[in-house]
Amino acid sequence: MINKFKSHYKPFAYLLSAYLLLNFLLRLVLINHPITTTSFSVIEYLQILGLGAVRDSFIFLLCFIFFELYYLFLSNSKYNFPYGLIIFGTLLILWGWVTFGHTIFNEYGGVLPEIVIVFISVKTLMFGLCLFLPNYRLRIRQINYIFVLFLFSLIMVQNTISEFFFWNEFGVRYNFIAVDYLVYTNEVIGNIMESYPVIPLFTGVAILTILMTYYIYVQTKESLTHLPNFKQKLISGSLYILLLSLILLAMPKFMNTAKSENIFTEELSSNGLYKFYTAFDQSTLDYFTFYQTVDDKTIEQQLQQFYPNYKANTPLTREIVSDRISSKKNVVLISIESFSADFMAYYGNENKLTPFLDSLAQKSLFFTNLYATGNRTVRGLEAITMCIPPSPGESVVKRQDNKNKFTTGSIFKENGYSVKYLYGGDAYFDNMRSFFGSNDYQIVDKFSFTPEEITFSNVWGVCDEDMYNKAIQVMDKDYASGTLFFSHIMTISNHRPFTFPKDKINTTDIASSGRYQGVRYTDYAIAQFFKQAKDKPWYDNTVFVILSDHCASSAGKTQLPLDKYRILGLIYDPSNPEEQQINYLTSQIDVMPTLLGILGFNYTSKFIGSDALAADYIPRAFIATYQDLGYIRDNTLTILGVNKKARQYTFKSKAKNQTLIGLTPQINIDQNKLIEAISFYQLTAKELKENQYDK
Repeated sequence: MINKFKSHYKPFAYLLSAYLLLNFLLRLVLINHPITTTSFSVIEYLQILGLGAVRDSFIFLLCFIFFELYYLFLSNSKYNFPYGLIIFGTLLILWGWVTFGHTIFNEYGGVLPEIVIVFISVKTLMFGLCLFLPNYRLRIRQINYIFVLFLFSLIMVQNTISEFFFWNEFGVRYNFIAVDYLVYTNEVIGNIMESYPVIPLFTGVAILTILMTYYIYVQTKESLTHLPNFKQKLISGSLYILLLSLILLAMPKFMNTAKSENIFTEELSSNGLYKFYTAFDQSTLDYFTFYQTVDDKTIEQQLQQFYPNYKANTPLTREIVSDRISSKKNVVLISIESFSADFMAYYGNENKLTPFLDSLAQKSLFFTNLYATGNRTVRGLEAITMCIPPSPGESVVKRQDNKNKFTTGSIFKENGYSVKYLYGGDAYFDNMRSFFGSNDYQIVDKFSFTPEEITFSNVWGVCDEDMYNKAIQVMDKDYASGTLFFSHIMTISNHRPFTFPKDKINTTDIASSGRYQGVRYTDYAIAQFFKQAKDKPWYDNTVFVILSDHCASSAGKTQLPLDKYRILGLIYDPSNPEEQQINYLTSQIDVMPTLLGILGFNYTSKFIGSDALAADYIPRAFIATYQDLGYIRDNTLTILGVNKKARQYTFKSKAKNQTLIGLTPQINIDQNKLIEAISFYQLTAKELKENQYDK
C-alpha cells in the first residue's frame, strides 16, 4: 500500500518541481531584463523568490485538479462486463451529439466546439481500445499517460516563454492586455509570427517539452502498474480536497499585492496565471466599491475652481462661448500608435527619428508637457474622442454601454461636418467598430480597400502610407460634395512587428531597434501625407491635429511612471504656420477642446477636458492603468488604488522640456490634492454609471 501511495504522488512531485523550477528561472531572467530598470535589496530578492515560490505552489495545486481527476479515474475494473460496454456506449452517444448536434459549446463559437470534439473523440477511442484489446491495455495507458504529461509540460513551458515575451513588451506580468490578446488571437498570433524567430523558438519549446515529458515519464511510469484501489483513491482525493480548501482560505493573504515602493518587486513575485485571472475577473471595476469617495458637496467645492457653474448632483454641462472668430475649417486628426514624446529631438533624442514632426512642431501649437491618460490604444481613443479622465477597468470603447455618447464627433456632426474614423486594420479589433459606429462616425477600415490600393500590409493591417492614400481619396470626395470633413486617422505601423515597405527610410544607423525603425517610418509616412495634401484644394482650409494615443512603454519602477506617459501633441494650421508652445501641464483630454476653441465653436459641453488656451485653464493631468488612477497637479502625483488606498509622490522638472527629475514618495499625503483627485475620478465614474455622459 505504501508503494502504491508513493507511486501515486510521484507525478505530483515531479510536475510541481518542474513548475517551480521554470518559474524560478523565469524570475532570474526577468530580474536581469533591460526593461527592469531598478535594483533590489536583499529583502526584495527574498520576496521575489520566496513569496513567488509560495504563490506558484498555490496556483499549481489549483491547476493540478485536472491531473488528479485523470489519475483517479485510472482503473481496470471499469472495463469489466457490463460496465465497460455501458461507458463505451455512453461515450459514443456523447461523441455523436457534440460532433453532429448543436450543443452549448456551439453557442460560445470560436474553436471551443472543435476542442471539445477532439477531446471526446480521443477519450472514446482510447477507452474502446482498452476495452476491446485488454492485452495491450497497459501499453495504451502508457501512450495516453505520455500524452497527458506532454500536454502539461507544454502548457508550463509555453506559459513561461509567453510570460517572458509579455514582460519584454510591457514590463509587467499578465494584465488586461493579455486578456485582450486571448480574444484577438488572429492579430496576436500574426504579430508573434512576424515579430520573433518562431521556428527556432517553437523548436526550442518542443525540444524542452519532449525532454521534460520523457524525464517525468521515466521517473513516474511505475504508477501505471501500481494503481491504487477505491479506498486508497478515496483517501488520496480527500487529502487533496482538504489541501485545496486550505489553499483557497490562504490565497487572499498570500496572493494580494504586497506593500512595496518598487512596483517591479510586486510584479516579479506575482504569478502570471493568477494575474491573468484577476485581470479577466476585474474587467470592470466599480469605482464606488473599490476607491475612496467623498460627498457630493465636496465634489462641488473642489470642481468649481475648474467649472465655476458646476452644481452637485447634476451633470457636468456648460455653455462654451468662444471669444474667437468662428472659422469653419476641415479637421484632420492623426492619432499615432505608441508614440512617446522622447522620440523627438525637442525632448533630447539624438537619433533623428522624426525630422518632419520636429519641423512641423516649430510651425504649430505645440503641447510640450502633455500626458496620455493610459497605456492602451483604446484608452487614448477614449480620451481623444470623449475627453474624459480614465475610469477603472476597461476603457469605455471596450464596454457594452459605449453607444450614443457625447463626443468630439457628435459636435462636428451637429455643425454639418462629415465625420469619419479611418483605420488601416480591422475595426472589429478593440471594439472600435462598435464604439465609433454607434457614436456618429462613419468607419473606413481595411475592408474598404481594393487590392490595388494595398502596397504593403502585416497582421495589423495596411501600412500607414496606404492608409493616408485612402484618407486623401475619402477627403477628396467630401470636398467635392461641398461638405466640411472631420477625419480621425488611426495609424498602425508603429507597432510590433514594425514592418513596412522597403527602401523608405534609412535603417542602417538604427538597425538594432525595430521600435526606432517604426518611429522613423511613421514620421516618413506623415511627411508623404502632407506632401500630397498640400496639392489639394482643401489643404489651406484644414487644421491638422497630431496626437499620440499612448507611449511606447509604460513599464517603470513606480505604479505610474510619469516619464512613460508623456506624448506628442500639436495643432497645425497651414493658413497660420506660427510656432506657439503650451509649456504648462496639459492632459490628452484637453487637446480637442483646445482645437474647438481655436475654431471658435460655440457648443454645450459635457467634456471634463478643457481649452488649454482659455484664460481660466488650470494645469492638471490624468494618467492610469486599468486599476491605478493618477492625478498630476503642481508637481505632485496622487495615485488612487483599489481597496480605497492612496499614494502620493512629488517630483521636479527641468525648465526647457519639462524633463522629470526624481519621484519621491510622500509619507504625509496632501489632503487637498487627494480630495481633488477623488472628485475628478468620482465625478467621471458617476457620469458614466448614470448615463449622464450620453449625447
